Amino acid sequence: MIVYLDTSVLLRVALGEPERLRAWPSIQTGISSELVRVEGLRTIDRARINFALPDAVVAERRSNVLGLLEALQLVPIDAAVLTRSAEPFPTALGTLDAIHLSSALLAREVHPDLAFATHDRGLATAARAVGFRVLGSPA
Repeated sequence: MIVYLDTSVLLRVALGEPERLRAWPSIQTGISSELVRVEGLRTIDRARINFALPDAVVAERRSNVLGLLEALQLVPIDAAVLTRSAEPFPTALGTLDAIHLSSALLAREVHPDLAFATHDRGLATAARAVGFRVLGSPA
């Protein structure tokens, strides 16, 4: 299975959080935006500060995220992604979610059977609205 992964999916796996994506073992090819690196590592850094995480925990979490990133095909945040992100979508989306969805739309041009995985209800709704099969978030 070829799946576009947003940051919520990657972080639940990397951090060993509950309710991880059930389809995770079935993913043969994972695709995401370069944005996933920034969002993932910023989340860990915020947790380091907000929860006074010990250095060993921070190092392990960063290592987990970076290891998962190595296995992904990352869509560059280029002019095509930014142009599409600025255009209207069928549902309301914030900037970062628009970048994720635009990246997935561009990846779908190469992988027509691409599924979209997210734990974010709003992003899931937007992905369904543009024709993606969505994994990980209730309808």
